[in-house]
Amino acid sequence: MHIKSSDLGILKLGIGNYTCNWGSHICGLYEKEEERDEIIFGYLNQGMKDADFALYIHSEQSEENFTNNFIHHCPECEAHINNPESLEIKKAKDLYYPSGTFDPWIMDTAVNGYFEYTQRNGPRNFRAIAEMAWAHEAIPGVEHLFAYESRLNYFVQNRTVISICLYNITKMTGGMIMNVLRTHPFAINGGVITQNPYFVHPDIWLAENAPQFLNR
Repeated sequence: MHIKSSDLGILKLGIGNYTCNWGSHICGLYEKEEERDEIIFGYLNQGMKDADFALYIHSEQSEENFTNNFIHHCPECEAHINNPESLEIKKAKDLYYPSGTFDPWIMDTAVNGYFEYTQRNGPRNFRAIAEMAWAHEAIPGVEHLFAYESRLNYFVQNRTVISICLYNITKMTGGMIMNVLRTHPFAINGGVITQNPYFVHPDIWLAENAPQFLNR
């Protein structure tokens, strides 16, 4: 099944039989670790097959736990885990708040830097997937998380990028779940991917909720 998300090329997501276009921003909602890992492993495995550059950001599980389970799921992927040209594994802190504070403007620089890194030897597709459990911690600036999530829709637009943000709904308030949905145009839930009817264009969401981050 194809999810029309842009006019860019089509990729296999590695989740069920779904395909979508590059330039996509998707939230993955789950209740159990098995659901989370099914999304991560399928998505990254497909990326290895397609020779995409992949970035995996962990905060709910350790790198060791991920590595062991991923190799068990996909033995042929082991070579990619130690290959920085194929898969980079990063702690959430090192990407989202390396100085101890989360800042959407700094994140603009970080995500653009990663994309430029993937393109340094010529055009290449870039898959990112992140566990967002770190957002439940008392980190200065975390209240601006959804300004970043909304702005990320600007970043993926017209780029050969796909980003999946993973949220454990058992740890979230109703208000937080709604903000996840309002800032992601597509959602994964129970292995099903749908266009999200609650999504609000960033021009509108930012103007109403975080106008200080509206300027591009």
